[in-house]
Amino acid sequence: MKELDAAGIQGAELRASYAECKRLNSLHGKTYYLATLLLPQAKRPFVHALYGFARYADEIVDDLESTLTLEEKAEALKSWGEGVLADLRTGQSHDAIGMALADTVTRFQIPIEHFEAFLHSMTMDLTISEYQSYDDLMEYVYGSASVIGLQMVPILGPLSPDAYPLAEKLGTAFQLANFIRDVSEDLDRGRIYLPIEELNSHGVTWEMLNERVVTPEIRSALKEQIARVRRLQKEADAGIHLLEPSSRACIEAASELYCGIVDEVEKIDYQIFTERAKTSQWRRLTVALPAYARALSARR
Repeated sequence: MKELDAAGIQGAELRASYAECKRLNSLHGKTYYLATLLLPQAKRPFVHALYGFARYADEIVDDLESTLTLEEKAEALKSWGEGVLADLRTGQSHDAIGMALADTVTRFQIPIEHFEAFLHSMTMDLTISEYQSYDDLMEYVYGSASVIGLQMVPILGPLSPDAYPLAEKLGTAFQLANFIRDVSEDLDRGRIYLPIEELNSHGVTWEMLNERVVTPEIRSALKEQIARVRRLQKEADAGIHLLEPSSRACIEAASELYCGIVDEVEKIDYQIFTERAKTSQWRRLTVALPAYARALSARR
């Protein structure tokens, strides 16, 4: 309630839409939600709106308990997505998620092309199971993750246009870290998001991955992917200082926790088929508490 008041969000229906987006964020995006708490209250609802849109679309595609066929999922995504995009163009919506999103997009003049790109990538998940090269993969990653960084920047407050490409790069790093952690889960869905050419260069095949045993070849391939995440994170770090001071602690924490997934993969000795690499509560606290102190200092 205080966040909605601080953000100047009025009207019972609109406030309910923002509240639903926040519920989805707190339920499904625990690390993302934790980082959002480091933002000033007036910024948080708009970040929740972006998350609500992304999560709802992702659930249509990837809900393992769904009884829908791929064709039915594609139709559901198309119908819902086209409706939301139409609402974004008019600035008005009656969709439970789209209402908050339309308000956020209008307030911050976020390009609608970013949301079109996201929906395009979600559609790719229904038809594409692998990507031969890193460049091929980047078409998917741009829409599924990089554009989220671009959507966030107007809310966070850019101090320079240079903040945008660096935010895009950080979003890419986040997604690639997730791909490394989720290899086994993605195989359950019949997909692999590590570039086939790069896997093959280490002697890794689909058949080897499906055996769910970490071999020296798989370990070597994962090390290459982890190095890329760390390189992208380092290159993107400068972009954090191109945001308003009150937003920096949030993105610093998100960067350390999301990209830190690869540290956890190393800690479990790359055993991604039998263990889920996840950030411990202790690490979350050691990141969040200093970040909270910096956030308070910036607000003062």
